[in-house]
Amino acid sequence: MIMVDTKFNFIRVFPYICCMFPIQYNEPLFRPPSEARSLILQLTLGCSWNRCAFCEMYAAKKFKVRRSEDIAQEIEQSQRFDPMIRKVFLADGNAFVLSSEKLMDVLKKLKVSFPKLMRVSAYALPKDILLKSDDELKKLRANGLKLLYVGIESGDDELLGRVNKGETFSSTAEALIKARNAGIKLSVMVLNGLGGKNFSEQHAINSALLVNKIQPEYLSTLVLSFPFGEAHFKKQFNGDFQALSTIELIAEMGLFIQDLDLEKTIFRSDHASNYLILKGILNKDKDVLLERVRNVLDKPEHASLRPEWLRGL
Repeated sequence: MIMVDTKFNFIRVFPYICCMFPIQYNEPLFRPPSEARSLILQLTLGCSWNRCAFCEMYAAKKFKVRRSEDIAQEIEQSQRFDPMIRKVFLADGNAFVLSSEKLMDVLKKLKVSFPKLMRVSAYALPKDILLKSDDELKKLRANGLKLLYVGIESGDDELLGRVNKGETFSSTAEALIKARNAGIKLSVMVLNGLGGKNFSEQHAINSALLVNKIQPEYLSTLVLSFPFGEAHFKKQFNGDFQALSTIELIAEMGLFIQDLDLEKTIFRSDHASNYLILKGILNKDKDVLLERVRNVLDKPEHASLRPEWLRGL
């Protein structure tokens, strides 16, 4: 297995292979936590949308589609390095913006090159899913694309508009249900604290409604950070934004979980940005998770929370 670990805004190659690893990445490079042991293949550089007020991941990059011949060369080099690769993550921000034809070409090359390949995954925007037909999605799934990571951020339309997400409750629900119907698994993310104090309740409630409609296989939460400073973020709210305190963030999380009605979704709130680490399967572990939230709210002075110095984007 290739031992490449990208975490947050840097890439780390384990020392004993750093001189041998065949791919020279265009940084910064990001990947979901569960893709730590995957081959990361950059099909695009940056994010085709790249306008969200809360995100700086690809602020330093201009969006670009990489040449097919360069990608093919990297697949070939990686195959020589480790032919037993089992997972591949397609980067950067939303490689799924590529046409089905281009994605299919990559998937077929990966399938031929890595006989033990079990899963190919990628970040995706709902709008890019909607641009593909049901048949195209099914063919992509049949050729190895088994998981899409989607930052839905919120289910509240007013809030989505304020942070310039470029999506709505309806567009997100339609796209993700379409992907699920094609057999593609989903890992969705909600951004705790995104609306501040004024939008906290509607953010939590409507986000839960959206997740309930989608019924994703995986659900995670991150906490809002201010990459360009809080003052810059406030401009999206005409200056009327008050960040939530740690306890208010956890209270919002409790309201969100309370309104979730899921059949069998693996839930993780253990990203480095989270103060309270929560893990479980919803709805099976819902009462346990809510009890943990209540314990913090009832006795915050005794709560076991991640200290500020251990938190990160």
